[in-house]
Amino acid sequence: MRRGYITVFLSLSLTLILSLVFTVIEGARISAIRMKFECVADIGMNSVLAEYHRELLEQYDLLFVDTAYGGGHPDIGNAEAHLRDYIQKNLRTEEKDVWRGRDFLAMDMASVEIDKFSIASDEEGAVLKRQVTDYMTDYPLGAVLEKIPVNVDVLELHGLDSRDTDGERRQYEAQIEEIGLPEREVEEGKFEKVPLDNPADVANATRGSGVLNLVLDDPSQVSAVKVQSGDYISHRSRMEGTGLCAEAAEVSGEPNELVFEAYLFEKCGYYGQELDKSLLKYQIEYILAGQDTDWQNLEQVAKRLLRWREAANVIYILSDAAKVAEAEAVAMALAAVTMLPALAVPVKYTILFAWAYVESLQDVKTLLHGGRVPIMKTSADWKTGINSIKNVRGSLAADEGGRGLNYKEYLQIMLFLQDKTSRTYRAMDIMEMDIRRTPGNAVFRLDGCFDTYEAHMAVTSGFGYSYEMTRKYGFY
Repeated sequence: MRRGYITVFLSLSLTLILSLVFTVIEGARISAIRMKFECVADIGMNSVLAEYHRELLEQYDLLFVDTAYGGGHPDIGNAEAHLRDYIQKNLRTEEKDVWRGRDFLAMDMASVEIDKFSIASDEEGAVLKRQVTDYMTDYPLGAVLEKIPVNVDVLELHGLDSRDTDGERRQYEAQIEEIGLPEREVEEGKFEKVPLDNPADVANATRGSGVLNLVLDDPSQVSAVKVQSGDYISHRSRMEGTGLCAEAAEVSGEPNELVFEAYLFEKCGYYGQELDKSLLKYQIEYILAGQDTDWQNLEQVAKRLLRWREAANVIYILSDAAKVAEAEAVAMALAAVTMLPALAVPVKYTILFAWAYVESLQDVKTLLHGGRVPIMKTSADWKTGINSIKNVRGSLAADEGGRGLNYKEYLQIMLFLQDKTSRTYRAMDIMEMDIRRTPGNAVFRLDGCFDTYEAHMAVTSGFGYSYEMTRKYGFY
């Protein structure tokens, strides 16, 4: 009896012990499934980020994943497929449980969906500029951030970007037309008008020649590169994500436009500082003008420089009594003015405006040759004489010296004044142009690249369990 009693006791005890053991084992399985899911999700999502675009990092220090993966059609579904593959490979291993001959967890990927992702061009480029802000954190920007606004203030104070000197000049020409020219008798009863022979007309005749043709010693040396701007992000319809994520925005703060401008000058070339890697050689000029050729972009920038310089030089020359007296003397020496003194004042002013125009051409030539020109001049800064209006091309000389601002600093002012949306999208055009020149990236698109994404993942187990998880990963 005692032996039988002990056997039944042991049987009951073993039943309880085995129940506890199996419960512990099943609990361990559940915990292991959850832990492994966490681990493989981390591995998978980081593996997707590890596929960042190498050329974009190499040339522009930006970390983005190209959803086209070198193909022609960016699609977030491609990243989903990569994430699913990475997770599935880490869920199933080659090692089997020895005594049961099967996987202890038996996990499989059920679904993957990337429902939120930050595309580089989202929110008018805010995602890209957030990375730029991070990259430029240690850049010595103090002097740059202080100097550009000061120069802009000087330019705006004198209205150089808004003053219509061309319109003012035409008003004086209209006054001359209204007064008319004097007549002299050539034969009895026959009269003819006395020609004005205004030397300002010689200078004004060159206004339609193109600035570059006037100020460059050899215009044929200007880059002849041409692009189809319609192929790039600023002109085409764009793939869109879900915008800048809150976490990334909190880490980086509000993008600073001056920081972005400094970044552009670090990564992009311009006239006199061209980059070998670039398709368009005058990249900053393209960002400012947005034309299809290097010539057109440089010409547009040169025209704006000329307009600024002409406004500044008109302000100065009208305040210089000695130069005003010179112009008046030239005007009074003209036969038509001698015969009709009413012409003296408008002719004098046309001469002054022509003189300021030639001086402005000299300024642009100086800037394009590496020299410096102050925003507002003094008598010591004036380069041309009054006779230069009779021989515009012959009076312009290359000058690499001087005081004031150089060409780059004038470009910085232009970028600061530019609409930030067009500036950002044209900068992305430049990035696409350069990346497409590299092997395997012929159809690269920045609007197919993301830097932060949120994925909803689900796994199942052969033991009847299923779990879901949402995680957000990115470069921030």
